[in-house]
Amino acid sequence: MIRQKRSLLLLVLLSAATGNAEPVVATFSIVAASPETGEVGVAVASRFFSVGSVVPYAEGAVGAVATQAAAEVSFGPRGLELLARGVTPDEIVTILMRGEPEANSRQFGIVSPDGMSSTYTGPGCLPWAGGRSGANYAVQGNILTGEGVVIAMERAFLDTKGTLADRMYAALIAGDAKGGDSRGKQSASLMIRKPGTGYGGKNDRAIDIRVDDHAEPFKELGRLLDYAQMNYSWNEAWTAFVEKDFAAALAPMERTAKQAPDVAEVHYDLAVIRLANDDKNGAIKALETAVELNPKLIDQATKDSDLDALRKDDRFSALVGK
Repeated sequence: MIRQKRSLLLLVLLSAATGNAEPVVATFSIVAASPETGEVGVAVASRFFSVGSVVPYAEGAVGAVATQAAAEVSFGPRGLELLARGVTPDEIVTILMRGEPEANSRQFGIVSPDGMSSTYTGPGCLPWAGGRSGANYAVQGNILTGEGVVIAMERAFLDTKGTLADRMYAALIAGDAKGGDSRGKQSASLMIRKPGTGYGGKNDRAIDIRVDDHAEPFKELGRLLDYAQMNYSWNEAWTAFVEKDFAAALAPMERTAKQAPDVAEVHYDLAVIRLANDDKNGAIKALETAVELNPKLIDQATKDSDLDALRKDDRFSALVGK
């Protein structure tokens, strides 16, 4: 509580110093796109409570926006609306700044699904403040320890292999390693959007994780990201299974099991999907792993119609005790 009061007091003082009514969201962020996978996203970190509730905005097949410093939160939805209408990121910067009374203290980054990007830093943002952009990304930050923060973020994003989320997380880690927010660290967030990748394939929320208040927000965000990427793959598999595209479900489910060797329910669903692909031996093996990790799944297995093709298999009977 004391730490939070001091943090809020500092925000008030910083706001007064810049003549802004809004608290200053001192932070560093990256907006990024992967045209190859159809993903867009935002990753952000700050010495500010719940930065993920203020800065990031993204929509699958539309783009991503990060709004910070004297953050104008309307820039998020307005930026996405303009992207959806085909306006380029550079044009959006011009539009958002046209007649904006606090232009000097605004900062934001924008990326479109095809990788066009732009970053804006008002001259009145508290130093160090600035950004860099290129194909598929824009990085920006304010009240940083120096320009090296955004340089390191850019380099990490460009050099890191793996998923878009991996690369964005690497950018945050690199920024923190160079000093990050000069006031310290408190919260972090990472989101990935892609149509049809959310729960049940019904929305675009592929990954949506936040650390609102933590002594080590980067480590905690990394822990959550490991699970979130596993869940992303799992959801992809199960959505395909529900849609009865069993062949399409198999590869992401096998990948999920490798990512989560100790999660019983993952192996249970792997058994179901292997069985749907006529692999009874593989299904039994996965089910054995599942019930070993969580014996309570035995009761579910005895009632689950998705496992009906195993009912007459002696190995199944021995496994469930019936």
